[in-house]
Amino acid sequence: MSNIIENDFRHFDLNLLLTFRALLEERSVTRAAQRLFLGQPAVSGALKRLREAFGDELFVRTSRGIAPTLRALELARQIEPFLQSLHQVLTQAPVFDPASAQRVFRIGLSDSLEVLMTPEIMGRLTVAAPGVKLIALPTDSTRASAMLDEGEIELAVGVFRECLKWHRRRPLFQWRFVSVFNPRLVKTRRKRLSMEEFLRHRHVLTSFSAGLHGFIDERLEMQGLKRDVVFSSANFATSPFIVRRTPAIATVPDFIGRVWRDALDLEMSPLPFDVPGYEVSLMWAAARDQDPGLAWLAEEFAQAFEGGGKKRTGP
Repeated sequence: MSNIIENDFRHFDLNLLLTFRALLEERSVTRAAQRLFLGQPAVSGALKRLREAFGDELFVRTSRGIAPTLRALELARQIEPFLQSLHQVLTQAPVFDPASAQRVFRIGLSDSLEVLMTPEIMGRLTVAAPGVKLIALPTDSTRASAMLDEGEIELAVGVFRECLKWHRRRPLFQWRFVSVFNPRLVKTRRKRLSMEEFLRHRHVLTSFSAGLHGFIDERLEMQGLKRDVVFSSANFATSPFIVRRTPAIATVPDFIGRVWRDALDLEMSPLPFDVPGYEVSLMWAAARDQDPGLAWLAEEFAQAFEGGGKKRTGP
């Protein structure tokens, strides 16, 4: 169907519709030319092309100028709403009313950020935008840019070290690694793990490569140290239940550590050695800068999580 439309329009100048409208209202080639700021020969030429396009005289000469044919009057009833709609599109900025909107957004984020963010965001949507739906797709810093470019997602949330010039980025909050464990099974002298206590216990690891060696292991090796990793998974779903039932430690971003701690009665401790912090940001394609719906959704994320503090407004 789209190819048919393109083929039909390729040989038709849409500006002719404005000439048709002016002729219909002015009933004079001269006055229509003045209205359009064109010469009379140009309007006469446009009328000739209109006649060829529609296979009808459209306007016939009378003692008072020109009069539309029945075909012209029929066309006018169809063309005028189209011109009015096109004028509205060109002159009015797009709007998004969350209370009445019916829209599906696709967002890309890791499973840990999904656990943190989507309950809060869905709570907000339930109140402010009941017709808006979200689809969460897994992504990470290596795939998010391509998924935005391909249109697989409209908004990405994560740690993005680079932002391409055709993308936009908005920082939300900083995070650091922490250790999470069951204080009834992992005994500490204080609530903060010492290096000796950290290395004495077994560890569970979240690794996108599903290996037994990760970033924390690299940092330990720089100090000539090694931990005992006994379980690895590419997602965060299983680890909190393992550390709840076994004397093991999971080292994870502090935002997911707080969720595990509060939901499963676990303990959270800073690491006994220095590691860098990271920044979670929103990222979207610059081509969507004028999308009011996407701007609204990004603002909802910012209001809930910007600066690291979750500001609950939903039920």
